[in-house]
Amino acid sequence: MSGYLITKDFHLSYSHQLTGLPDGHPCARLHGHNAVIRIALTARALVAPGFVLDYGELNPLGDWLDQTFDHRHLNDVLPDLNPTAENLAQFVYTWVTFNYPNWPVTSIGWSETPKTWAVYSE
Repeated sequence: MSGYLITKDFHLSYSHQLTGLPDGHPCARLHGHNAVIRIALTARALVAPGFVLDYGELNPLGDWLDQTFDHRHLNDVLPDLNPTAENLAQFVYTWVTFNYPNWPVTSIGWSETPKTWAVYSE
């Protein structure tokens, strides 16, 4: 597909503890991350004045991420979800596409460390 791709990153800090891991796995212990959440949007053609989407229109996502996840223990925020990066990326993708169906969202990425990314797309 030819077209345009834009991304915007949001930063937050959180703690979590993963379940279902073998004894002694470090992620089974309470620990924290400084995360980057990346939204990617695509379009074949630009809208006036030459955007895929005005970056300013993404501010509600940043506000929601801060209010929901920043400096929170994610096991308390999402008690029915094992808060892996993969599950969190899907959770955010689902929230965004439900609340902003006109945004041309391609994927949501969740990075827990500078070397790792989990990306969810449909």
